[in-house]
Amino acid sequence: MTLLLAWLLLAVTPTQANQWQYDGVSRVVAIADIHGAYDAMVEGMQQAGVVDEQLAWAAGTGHLVIVGDILDRGPESRRAMDLLMQLETEAESAGGKVHVLIGNHEAMNLVGDMRYVSSSEYAAFADEETAEERERWFQEYARTRAPAGQSPEGLATVFRQKFPAGYFAHRRAFASDGKYGAWLLTKPAIVVVNGTAFVHGGLSPMVEEIGLEGVNGRLIGEMGEYMRHTEALFAKGILLPTDNFHDHPAILARYMPALDTSADVLKSIEAVKRLGASRLHDLDGPLWYRGNVVCSELIESDKLAGVLQAIGANRVVIGHTPTPGRQVLERLGGRIIQIDTGMLNNYYGGSANVLVIDADGVSAVNQDGSTALVRPRPRNVGTRPQGRMSFEQIENVLGGGDIVARRESDSGRDIITVSDGTYTLEAVFDKRKSKGFYPNVAAYRLDQLIDLEMVPVAVVREVDGDDGSLRFLPKNFIDELERQADGRGGSAWCDLQEQWNAMFVFDVLIYNEGRTGEDILYSLDWWQLMLVNHDRAFRARKGVPARLEGVPYEVSQAWRDAAAELSESALTDAVGDVLDKKRLKALAGRAQALAEAD
Repeated sequence: MTLLLAWLLLAVTPTQANQWQYDGVSRVVAIADIHGAYDAMVEGMQQAGVVDEQLAWAAGTGHLVIVGDILDRGPESRRAMDLLMQLETEAESAGGKVHVLIGNHEAMNLVGDMRYVSSSEYAAFADEETAEERERWFQEYARTRAPAGQSPEGLATVFRQKFPAGYFAHRRAFASDGKYGAWLLTKPAIVVVNGTAFVHGGLSPMVEEIGLEGVNGRLIGEMGEYMRHTEALFAKGILLPTDNFHDHPAILARYMPALDTSADVLKSIEAVKRLGASRLHDLDGPLWYRGNVVCSELIESDKLAGVLQAIGANRVVIGHTPTPGRQVLERLGGRIIQIDTGMLNNYYGGSANVLVIDADGVSAVNQDGSTALVRPRPRNVGTRPQGRMSFEQIENVLGGGDIVARRESDSGRDIITVSDGTYTLEAVFDKRKSKGFYPNVAAYRLDQLIDLEMVPVAVVREVDGDDGSLRFLPKNFIDELERQADGRGGSAWCDLQEQWNAMFVFDVLIYNEGRTGEDILYSLDWWQLMLVNHDRAFRARKGVPARLEGVPYEVSQAWRDAAAELSESALTDAVGDVLDKKRLKALAGRAQALAEAD
């Protein structure tokens, strides 16, 4: 009997490799980026049937996934964590499950990056902090970290401002053995439920490389190890809890150990130096990666397919990046679902939306009780002057709005201001180059056809009797010449090398002989590449423009698939009124060549 019971327990207990993969779950509910918005979180979960009016678990055998970022910015993250800890136990008793995933803000709090912790979050711990504790760390701070020449009164004021009441109790609670720190260190960064992966930032090729075990086992384990070694250095006064995570390397680089420093302390110093550079904190890591959201589908599609296959999933649900319009959105034919709808309203201007996946399909339940289908993510090239205008709205303004001003830019561009009474936009006017040839409009429509998402809106428009086109002029950008001058762009949400590769392939497709640094623009919010001025494109020629001969570029499977759809018939429907027949036929030929590229 004992052996039979042991066998049965073994059969139903997940093995280490499967702790993060679940199948046969009747209903899955997910919510992301709570950021201390406790009331919105609760309202959303109640509307989705996760908790009842008494905040008890009401989802039965269903699973709830918290897709990271419970913490920071908002006032009531502690209450949110306490409720989730309660629901974990209740869900297990009912045969359900609560999955709390590590987001970048959980990791920041754990390792000591406190830049986004709100004063209200600290205040929630103030009663657990003693005057003696504050005095101890003030004296250490004054002795080793005080700026030269600071008066005692001034130093005390700075200390109170930087480390308000509750700061040190908060740090203790998030230590490796603290109530919340120990709890969070047991949480993964990725789970897969019924073939749907859930991760805070996104799925980059790193995840394909190291797998679920590498992310949830090794990288989360490295964070816990980092914390324990940091705490050992706190105890010796080598590091202080007032030190920011990003300052640890410089502090330890300056520190010279005494001759009798113990081997354990030396080990902790080296461990903090090494583990502070863990890939968990990389921009292409699962907590921070935004490529799933912002990279062109032609860039991201093949990469995502590889990652999903590697972890046994067919789609991914992500948070981290607030959605346009603060609605639950999808990309890549539903393989990516974005659920960060900015529920911390006073900061992000959104509300709680809960993703529901069940036998009826995929839907979103708002905290007000309304239900909506998941909508495709709108095209978005360039920063809009009045917020969240769609490309259709921009087309309508440029094509039918009133021209209210005209000026020449410093670079000689003809800048037109257009308004429909609600929206006012600036656009660049280009006179028609030859009969039936509007290259900027053709480039824009082709961009739409292949989902490149790099060419701003352009429409055919007559201005003061001149036939030509208006091309939307985004705000807040620099060109490639300016970028090169100061070497910026290393923090691009979508890797610049990958964006440049897409530009090269596009220029091969349209036979662009004239791309210059002034025709390569970057939005300064997240370094989106924007391609403009296509006057020397769409030549009626085969092959590759001379300027691109010898330039290394890769034609991915996504590009080949997109090019294969560009038949002469399809191109005639899309751009037949803005390209003449010779240019169109040549374009179709180049598309066929790309479709067949090795």
